[in-house]
Amino acid sequence: MTSLRQRALRHPSFAIGLILTVLLVGAAMLSLVWTPYSPYEIDMALRLRAPDASHWLGTDPYGRDIASLLLVGARASIVVGVIAVGIGLVIGVGLGLLAAARRGWVEEGLMRVCDFGFAFPAVLSAIMLTAVFGPGMVNAIIAIGIYNIPTFARITRASANAVWAREYVLAARASGQSTWAITWEHVLPNIASVLVVQATIRFAIAILAEAALSYLGLGTQPPQPSWGRMLSEAQTLLFQAPMLAVYPGMAIALAVLGLNLLGDGLRDLSDPKLVRKR
Repeated sequence: MTSLRQRALRHPSFAIGLILTVLLVGAAMLSLVWTPYSPYEIDMALRLRAPDASHWLGTDPYGRDIASLLLVGARASIVVGVIAVGIGLVIGVGLGLLAAARRGWVEEGLMRVCDFGFAFPAVLSAIMLTAVFGPGMVNAIIAIGIYNIPTFARITRASANAVWAREYVLAARASGQSTWAITWEHVLPNIASVLVVQATIRFAIAILAEAALSYLGLGTQPPQPSWGRMLSEAQTLLFQAPMLAVYPGMAIALAVLGLNLLGDGLRDLSDPKLVRKR
């Protein structure tokens, strides 16, 4: 455990990614108990105010405090990311394990369904859901979650097939253990690290997708703050107040960068072949 901790701290990608991810989660947690101002309070008298001692990052076109909007926007991004990735993880892993355990026409059929799912990216799924149910955070979560299912299913199936060919699994089958007992006791624990790494990476993609959907008006709806909608509102004021776009853009970029670096670091630390000797 000590050796793993030392290697993790010496791994630049993991260390930087962990710091950025902690800052993201910390901002979301802080917004639950405190923000400099209410992110829902509109004061047109303070419209487009420059940064000062009272408004650290200035105000937006509606007089709302930008720092408060960024803090609450982090919370929205995390909520969408966690639930959407959770949907993809639970359903996708289940389908992947089923395909690897049953093989034959079951595996082939499930993989063809996953191929069909790749034809509906998050934005397209959100557009279809919006046309039926209207825009909103829930529909964005469902769309991103559906988009994640085929990815997790394919990765799980490929990783599980490799474990099913191992000697200890063959020995477990020879001893009379059932298919599902082997899946639960041997297959799933041995592919858990791969799934954790993939979940971290998909979390970053979910944050990016949520920002894109909110930018298009399909995701988080007013008055709930969202980094993507902050970008959308700032695009008409790029020459008058360019920092309105810079702040949420940097927040999205740092959040995605942090999670990608964290996932890259976890991959290196969990795979002995990729451990960097220092």
